[in-house]
Amino acid sequence: MATAAHPPAASPFARLGGSDVMERIVNRFYDLMEEDPAYARLRALHAADLSPMRRSLAGFLTGWAGDPRDWFEENPDKCMMSMHAAFPIDRDTAGQWADAMERAINECDPEDHDVARLISERLGTIARAMARN
Repeated sequence: MATAAHPPAASPFARLGGSDVMERIVNRFYDLMEEDPAYARLRALHAADLSPMRRSLAGFLTGWAGDPRDWFEENPDKCMMSMHAAFPIDRDTAGQWADAMERAINECDPEDHDVARLISERLGTIARAMARN
């Protein structure tokens, strides 16, 4: 329980650097997907216009990392696994997603590198769990 003597711990979102860092991470992630041929198969799974995905992923990650949970309030009962079930995600494309996200996080120099590493690891685990073959 938080008290004056023991304030609540900062969320992972805040420890990364807040919305500015989260937006930089998401934009770098999608920039990598568009620019680096190593992510071509992953890019092919997405619509031509990545703008809606940039907004959605930033909102999701912000809420997932512990601060404004607007995305979850606007998308009640949405599950990442079921939302991606229709896509042909295999080990390669899941690995591309995890790799691009890890690079994006590292390249955006978040404030708390330990939290950044943990978030990268967890997101990689989630991405790889979506692979169906």
